[in-house]
Amino acid sequence: MVNDNERLVNEIVKVWKYTLGSFNDEKTERYDNIICILRTGILLTYLLTNVFIVAGVIRHWNQSKSVSIDTEYIQK
Repeated sequence: MVNDNERLVNEIVKVWKYTLGSFNDEKTERYDNIICILRTGILLTYLLTNVFIVAGVIRHWNQSKSVSIDTEYIQK
C-alpha cells in the first residue's frame, strides 16, 4: 500500500518527466528515467550559468570608472 506522500512524489516526478519532454514512445520507454535525469542536469546547468551572469551584472552595476583624456598634453 502506497501512502499519500509517495503518491504525491510519484505524481510530481511524472509531471516533471512530461514537462521535460514527451515520453510516449514505447521504443525508448526503458530510457525515460535516464533521459529525465540528463535533461534535468542540462536545465540546472543553464539555470546556474544564468544566475552567475545576472549576479555579475548586478555586482558591477554603475561601477564603471570614466577615463578622461586631456588633449592639451598629447604630443603630436
